[in-house]
Amino acid sequence: MDKAATLAWLRRISGDIATVTIKRLEDTLPWYADMPPARRSAVGLVAQAGITSFIQWYEDPTSTPWIAADIFAAAPRELLRSVSLQQTLQLIRVTVEVTEERVAGRGEDLREAILLYSRDVAFASADVYARAAEARGLWDARLEALVVDSILTGEADEELPSRIAALGWHGHGEVSVIVGTTPPQFDVDLVRRTARRMSVDVLIGVQGSRLVLVIGRARVAGKEDEGEELPFSEIAQRLEPSFGPGYVVLGPPVSALVDAGQSARAALAGFAVARAWRGAPRPVEADDLLPERALAGDTLAKQTLIERIFRPLQAHSTDLVTTLWSYLDNGRSLEATARELFVHPNTVRYRLKRVTEVIGWDATGPREALILQTALILGSIGSAEPSRRRTVARRR
Repeated sequence: MDKAATLAWLRRISGDIATVTIKRLEDTLPWYADMPPARRSAVGLVAQAGITSFIQWYEDPTSTPWIAADIFAAAPRELLRSVSLQQTLQLIRVTVEVTEERVAGRGEDLREAILLYSRDVAFASADVYARAAEARGLWDARLEALVVDSILTGEADEELPSRIAALGWHGHGEVSVIVGTTPPQFDVDLVRRTARRMSVDVLIGVQGSRLVLVIGRARVAGKEDEGEELPFSEIAQRLEPSFGPGYVVLGPPVSALVDAGQSARAALAGFAVARAWRGAPRPVEADDLLPERALAGDTLAKQTLIERIFRPLQAHSTDLVTTLWSYLDNGRSLEATARELFVHPNTVRYRLKRVTEVIGWDATGPREALILQTALILGSIGSAEPSRRRTVARRR
C-alpha cells in the first residue's frame, strides 16, 4: 500500500481511534475517570489533537517543530492546571498503544513512524511543562522579592498574608530575619535544602550586595513531636556558610511573619554598625549590638535598653541600680565598689548576681558590662528629662 492510500485510510479511521482511546483512558487511568467532566473533555481534546497531528506529521515529517503547538493548543491552560507531566506521558502511552493496535499489519514503516512521533510528542510535552515551570519560578521569585521588600520597609498591607500563602510558607509561630552579604556565587537551592533539613521555612531576598533571609519554623506533617525545635541562633549558625564575607546579623524573634519588620529593622541596624565591635562573632545577634546601635541613633535600640535593663532594675530595687553604677564606674572592681558603698564585697557580689537574675545580663563580663552601662546612661537621661520639664514649667 502506498503512502497516499495509507494517509486516506488513517483519516477514515481517526475518529474510531479517538473513540477507543477515550474509552481506554477511562478504563486504565483512574485520575482521568475521576476528573470533572469539563476537564476530562479538555484532556480528551488533547488526545484527539494528537491523533490528528500524527496524520499530518506522517504526511510531512518536517512539521515536527509544530507538534507542541498543534496538540497543546487544544487546551493548554486546562492541561497544565489539571494534569501533571507524568499523567501527560501516560496519556501519550495509551494513545500510542491504541494507534499501534489499530494499524497492526499495515507495515513496519507505519509502526516506526508512530514510535518516532510519540518520542517527539513526549519531548514536546516536557518542553511545554518546563517552560510553564520556568514561568512560575520567575513569578515566584518576583513575588518573594516583593514580600521580603515589604517586610524590610515595614509596609505590610492586607495583601501580605495572601502573598505569603502563595509562596507556600508553612511557618508557624516565631519568625526571625538574618542579614548579611551576598556571596559571589549564591546557591539559592542550597539555602532551601539546608532550611528544609532543619524543618525551617525561608524567604530569600537578594538586594545587590545584601542578602536577607526571613526564617520561621515549618510545621511538617507527621514530625510535630520529633524532638525540640532549634533555636534561631542555631538555625542562623547553620545558614551562615551561605552568606558572603563580612558580618551576619540575626534579628530578634517576633511572634508572626506579619511582624517580621521589627526583626528586620533590628537586623539591618545591627548590620550597619557591626564593624564597631571588633570581636563580633558570625553570626551575631542584633541585641548584642545594642550599644553600637544606640550610639548610631537607633531609637529601637535605645528603647530596648531602657525597657529591658534600666526600668526592670529600677522597679526591683534602687540598691541594684546604685551597685551596678558603682561597680561599672570603678572598673568592675568588687573591693572598690564595696568601699564606695560601705558594704562587704560579698554583698556587692550578691547584688550583681541579683542583677543577672532580674535582667539576664552579667555585669562581670566586659561586653555585657558595656551593654549595661549604656542602658544606665540612656535610662538616666530619659528619667531626667521629665524632671527638667517640670522644673521649667514651675519657673514659668
